[in-house]
Amino acid sequence: MKLGTSGLTRLGHSILFFLVTFLITVGVLAAQEPASATPVPAQSAQPAEVPAAQPVPQATQNPAAPAPARLKADDANKPPESMEVKLGAGDLIEVSVYNVPELTSKVRVSNSGDVYLPLIDYVHVDGMTQEEAQALIEKRLADGGFVRSPHVSIFVDEAQSQGVTVLGEVAKPGIYPDVADRKLYEVISEAGGFTPTAARKIAVLRRNQAEPIRVDLPRNLADNTSGNIEIQPGDTITVPRAPVIYVVGDVGRPAGLLVDNGTLTVLQALALAGGTNRTAKLGGSRIIRKGPNGDMTEMKIQIKKMLEAKMPDVTLHADDILFVPISGAKVAVAGAIQVATAAASAATIYAVHP
Repeated sequence: MKLGTSGLTRLGHSILFFLVTFLITVGVLAAQEPASATPVPAQSAQPAEVPAAQPVPQATQNPAAPAPARLKADDANKPPESMEVKLGAGDLIEVSVYNVPELTSKVRVSNSGDVYLPLIDYVHVDGMTQEEAQALIEKRLADGGFVRSPHVSIFVDEAQSQGVTVLGEVAKPGIYPDVADRKLYEVISEAGGFTPTAARKIAVLRRNQAEPIRVDLPRNLADNTSGNIEIQPGDTITVPRAPVIYVVGDVGRPAGLLVDNGTLTVLQALALAGGTNRTAKLGGSRIIRKGPNGDMTEMKIQIKKMLEAKMPDVTLHADDILFVPISGAKVAVAGAIQVATAAASAATIYAVHP
């Protein structure tokens, strides 16, 4: 059978379509074969290194997981309540009302903790922070109908109540303002240092604390800095007078002996004063003691018997005067007190460490 040209053409198209269909079918079947059909390369003797863990992007984290807590900026910058500066008696403050210059006032907080302001009379601000005082003044202005939606600002010109008060045996007692981030030694130095009769048992009275902080300092502050505590604004530092025992009369070195950390007996005090002279009348020695009402009394003592251990040693009290007269001198009771007191006032003060 003979095919025409058109027949040959149709036959060629049919063969071409068959071939294309066959190739497509073979490719699909090859893609669907299981993975086990392909050869698997042998595993290495050493395990493959595990890649380091990578942080999970924030966008892929579980949205149901709680977010970490974050502090607000205001809370982070806000000082602890105990450290917030509060207004107090003696502070000089400037109060201004926004857009109302006529109400600007510069006033000092009275001893009762009040300030007098135009229109609203006296306002009690003692113990308040600046923010609390501002809110109170705004409320008073708004409640009285004087200013609509007032905005009050307070500026502290002199924080006298935040100063540190130093009392007692220092060269320059007084109030030292603007004390911040300072320690005890620095404040004592600013007050001129200790007087010769200062004790080293310091008391620091802190606001809102019933009991003072007791600090025992060494005679030489450089020897031990453990007592160099932090001082806060508003603290009151009290430096008491050290107990002094005077040894005067016919002794080697008449002196006033500072006793900070213990007690002294008669024989100890005599030893520290250089002992008695050969001309001393040991049997006429006396202890001059000040009574509760300031009256001076005397007590005779037998130093010779104490030295011979025939009589117990006598413990001296603070501000006692141990008077050893000269042998052969006749001293009346009143005269002994006057002589001993005068000698004690001229005696050099020495620190002792019993």
